[in-house]
Amino acid sequence: MTPRLRRYTSSPRDVDQVIAPLIAVYAKVREPLLHLPNYAVPTFTERLERHGREPGFGAVLAFDAEDQPVGYAYGNTVESGDRWWTRMGEVDAEFTTSPALALKEIGVTMAHRGTGLARRVHDELLAGRSETYVSLMVNPAAGDGKVQRVYESWGYEVIGTSRPSPESPVLAAMIRRIATDEEAVR
Repeated sequence: MTPRLRRYTSSPRDVDQVIAPLIAVYAKVREPLLHLPNYAVPTFTERLERHGREPGFGAVLAFDAEDQPVGYAYGNTVESGDRWWTRMGEVDAEFTTSPALALKEIGVTMAHRGTGLARRVHDELLAGRSETYVSLMVNPAAGDGKVQRVYESWGYEVIGTSRPSPESPVLAAMIRRIATDEEAVR
């Protein structure tokens, strides 16, 4: 069975409902890295709870036939001057003058990698968003560069670097335009 997708919004009810399954699937996806401080479940939980209270929060979870979460993506709206942008250094004003979607996390379990599920979850998260751009940060070393190349194949381009915390590796900051509903139909 193809995993089914479920969308969550910034409503307090949705945020409360998404926290536990999102933490569970995150732990499965990031299992090999959980010993590192930046990837530890308590660190992720703190970030997720903070992000869930920020403007424009949205999440998508993918569930298998047993109703277990097997993929996820979430993000929120960022404005000009937000620390998302300031941590990148100098970013072209074209990207920061209007609200953008900051894609904070995306992942799928090992059994679902290479199936297109990550792209489905990603596209569902972007569907209907009002922001012009979506930005994400990726460790350029992840998968020996494969993860960044996947994002490039989805239309993202590198616009800078960021180190969100002292425990974090230096990340490539990437951006792409969000297709309008009319563009997506074509």
